Amino acid sequence: MKGVKLSEKLPGEPYTRITCEEAHKYYGDENSHFIDVRNDDEYESGHIPGSIHIPVDKFIQSIDKLPESGNLYFICAAGARSGLACEFSASFSIEENRLFNIFEGMPTWINSGLPTEKGR
Repeated sequence: MKGVKLSEKLPGEPYTRITCEEAHKYYGDENSHFIDVRNDDEYESGHIPGSIHIPVDKFIQSIDKLPESGNLYFICAAGARSGLACEFSASFSIEENRLFNIFEGMPTWINSGLPTEKGR
């Protein structure tokens, strides 16, 4: 996304936008949780190891799968569905400072050579 800096919070968005490279710095931290909101086929074709899979179309009924503490890093293919999941989370009173949208998406994560696995 052109013009977006690392870790930028835009007006009206209840989350912080973050790049794949920046999010990777928090990968493996016990207080950081990665949530993949893509559909099943997308998830199985390549996802972040240890990520929580909650497709965005099932997100509201699955909100209880989100960890109660720590930062939440949402990812999809291009940042739109993960942004929506951040907004849903904020509407359920999850603090905005815990919500991060990895706006570049999984294709960028994979193409950057960051940790990825296939299957369920």
